[in-house]
Amino acid sequence: MSKSVLLDTSFFIRMLNKEDSLHLSAFSYYKYFLENQFTLKISTITIAEYCVRGRVSDLPFKDLRIVPFNYNHAVRTGEFANVLFIKNKKIEDKLKPRFIIPNDSKLFAQADVDEFTQYFVTSDTSSLKAHSMLKTELNPNFEIIDIHLPCNEFFMRLDL
Repeated sequence: MSKSVLLDTSFFIRMLNKEDSLHLSAFSYYKYFLENQFTLKISTITIAEYCVRGRVSDLPFKDLRIVPFNYNHAVRTGEFANVLFIKNKKIEDKLKPRFIIPNDSKLFAQADVDEFTQYFVTSDTSSLKAHSMLKTELNPNFEIIDIHLPCNEFFMRLDL
């Protein structure tokens, strides 16, 4: 069985900016995944988001498998977004801005539909919150890695 991770836009923004406070953390995860034979995946959605401010040529495509947004992702996105919109209406600490719901839903659907994707890797706290909201209703088929937590702590290793 092949194991893979879906890397979020925020992950690439952090990893590719050496001045960013989470650069070393993002780079450590990237290195760990490569050394441990994870397939690194990037969504076409992430590419589009990254290109708002970054250049597509900055992305390390030699290590990445591109995941297109397909029919099965669209169907699961609808399910995820429905739950998030309903739950967001009922809580005080709302997901803001509102457009985060469909964007996260699309990426989560891609991670969920792929049986080999174990982790969605991000630095975006709204993604963590959205995933937590989904777990109570739909139990997504992947875990979130928040790169605010160092790689060696997440994987409980001392040698990183």
